[in-house]
Amino acid sequence: MAEGKGRYQSPAVACPSLAELTRLSEEMRLQCTDDDLQAVGEEMKYFASELQRVAQLAQPSLPVSYPRTPGYRPVQENNPYNAWYWRCDIKGADTGKLAGKTFAIKDNIAVAGVPMMNGSKILEGYTPEFDATVVTRILDAGGRIVGKANCEHLCLSGWSFTCDAGPVRNPLDETRTTGGSSSGSGALVASGEVDMALGGDQGGSIRIPASWCGIVGLKPTFGLVPYTGAMSMETTLDHLGPMTKTVADCALLLEVLAGYDCGRDPRQYAKTVVPEYSKLIDAGISGKKIGVLKEGFDVCTEPDVVEIVRREVDRLKEAGAEVEEVSLPIHLDGPTIWSPVLMQGVYNCLIQGNGTGQFWKGFYPLSMQEAICRGLYTRPHDIARHVKRFCLKAEYLNRQYQNKFYAIGQNMTLVLTKAYDQVLEQYDVLVMPTLPFKASKLPKAGEEPESSMVPNTAPFNSTGHPALSINAGFSEGLPVGMQIVGRHFDETTVLQVARSYEKIRDINK
Repeated sequence: MAEGKGRYQSPAVACPSLAELTRLSEEMRLQCTDDDLQAVGEEMKYFASELQRVAQLAQPSLPVSYPRTPGYRPVQENNPYNAWYWRCDIKGADTGKLAGKTFAIKDNIAVAGVPMMNGSKILEGYTPEFDATVVTRILDAGGRIVGKANCEHLCLSGWSFTCDAGPVRNPLDETRTTGGSSSGSGALVASGEVDMALGGDQGGSIRIPASWCGIVGLKPTFGLVPYTGAMSMETTLDHLGPMTKTVADCALLLEVLAGYDCGRDPRQYAKTVVPEYSKLIDAGISGKKIGVLKEGFDVCTEPDVVEIVRREVDRLKEAGAEVEEVSLPIHLDGPTIWSPVLMQGVYNCLIQGNGTGQFWKGFYPLSMQEAICRGLYTRPHDIARHVKRFCLKAEYLNRQYQNKFYAIGQNMTLVLTKAYDQVLEQYDVLVMPTLPFKASKLPKAGEEPESSMVPNTAPFNSTGHPALSINAGFSEGLPVGMQIVGRHFDETTVLQVARSYEKIRDINK
C-alpha cells in the first residue's frame, strides 16, 4: 500500500476509458479533441473521489416508529375484488384522531418492511425500509394499517385492469372497472373492508375510483399533503389524498395528512396552522355561491350523468346556497394543457428519473430509486403494453422536440390556473360531473377501452386546485360522481359544500 493512501475501497464510480469518452463525444456530437478527452479523463478521476466521499456519508431517512411484521400476500379466496396487494397489521398510537380506524395504503406509497410493487412486475420483490410521511402521520394519529391496496401498472392508467396482480373488480358490479389508478383503495373502502384509504392522483386517480365506487375522494391543494416517500410520477402533478365513505371521515383524515407542511413546495418549510376541517364542515353553506361549470357538463358522453348531477346540484339551493351556471371555455383545453406535462414529465421523472425525478428539494428515497432502476434495466419487456407505447411516444418527443411541449404545457398551466382563479373570485366552488360516463365493463383479453375519463379531473392536477368527488346518485345501479372544486388551500369550503350536499342526499334517500 502506497504511503499516504487509505485502504482499498470498492470505487463508487468507475472512471471512463478514453474509448468510452470518445464514443460519448461522437453520440453527443460534441466534436471533442484528443486533448479535451484526455482532460476529461483526468477530471473524472478527481470527481470520482468526491463521489466516493458522498457515497460514504450517512444519509438521512424517514422515521419508522411502530413495530410490524412483513405480513403476507393474500390468496385469491381471501382477497375480495382482487383489491389487496399485501396484508399486514401495523398498529399506531394508542390514542389520536384516527384511533380505531383501519387503513389501506395505495401500493405506490412506502410502508417500511412491507413489500411494494406499484402494480408492476418490474418492482416486485422490493421492500422499503422507511415509512412515507403520510403513513407516519396516520400511525401517529392512532390509525391501524391493515394492508397495501393494488394499483395500476406504475399508476399509469385510469382503469382497473392494468395491475400485474390482476384486474381490480368493482364491488357494486364485479363485471366493471373500479377506475384507477387508486383502484384497490376505492374497492376496499366501497366494500367496507377498511374504514379509510390513501390514494394518489396525477390526472384523477383518487377521484375516478371514488366516482365509480360511490365513495368520497379528495385531491387536496397541491403541496398541502406531503408526497415524501411515495413513488413520483411528475413532481408538479403529484398529489396524495383521502378516500373514505363519508365527508366527515374525509375531513378527519385530511386534517391528519396535512398536519404540518414538509413537502416539496417552498411554502412548506415553515409550520402552518391546519384548519380543524372535521369541526368546520357542518357550518353550512347558506349564502355560498356555487358555479355550475357548463363545459364540465358538455364533455359528458352519457345523458344520465348530466341529468343526475344537474338535479343534485339544484338541491344545494335547499341548504341556502346561490347556484348559477358559469361558462369557462378554456376548461375544454385543460386536458390538452395537462397532456404534454404528463407525457414528458412522467417519462423523465418516473422512467428516466427512476421514480423520484430530480430538481426538487426534499428526501429522495434511494432504495426505491435503485429498485425501479434495476427493474427497468433488466426487464423492460415486463413493462405493460400501454406503458411501452407511452415511453416510445415520450422518447420520440424528447429526441425530436426536446422540452418544447412540456414547457408549453407548463406555460399554459399558468393561464389555466388564472382562469379558474378569476372565476373562483366570484364563486366559492365550481361543480360538475366527476367523470363523463359511468363505470365501464372490464375488457376481455386483447380489448382496450379508448374513451378518456379525465376531461374534468386532469385540469385540476395541472392547476393544483382542491377537487372532491362525492356520489350524486345511481343510474342502472352504477354510481355517478359529482366533483366540487375550490380555491387553493380552501379545502374547508369544498368540504362544507360536500357535507351539506351529503346531508340533503341522505335525507332524500
